[in-house]
Amino acid sequence: MAYENDYMMRTIREMLRVIAKLLGKTTVTYELPSEENDTEEDALYRRLIGMADAGEINEAENMLFEALEENGEDFGGAALAFYEHLNDMDAGFLDDNDYSREEVSLGIKNVARVLGCESVANALM
Repeated sequence: MAYENDYMMRTIREMLRVIAKLLGKTTVTYELPSEENDTEEDALYRRLIGMADAGEINEAENMLFEALEENGEDFGGAALAFYEHLNDMDAGFLDDNDYSREEVSLGIKNVARVLGCESVANALM
């Protein structure tokens, strides 16, 4: 089971890396400025991570997709970094909060669809 989880985590990391490159980003990691210099994307990312860390993962994901539908690629970096953050979470924490590694993968595919690179995500997973 641990091997299967590790494999899934590595596959998700690779999928995130490839989509980030397609979006012209060199990394998936999201660098936050000081809060007083936040852009809308920065503020969204802060809120998503806070909610996810509090166990409100599904609610955070819903908020993310509302923002993506309105802003598209402008929030792509925050979306990918959000899923990177979820992928790095302990499987027990995800399970305790009604979320799974498979849902991380599905969320990334949905982000890729919104951002216009669904075929790449499907090829990787």
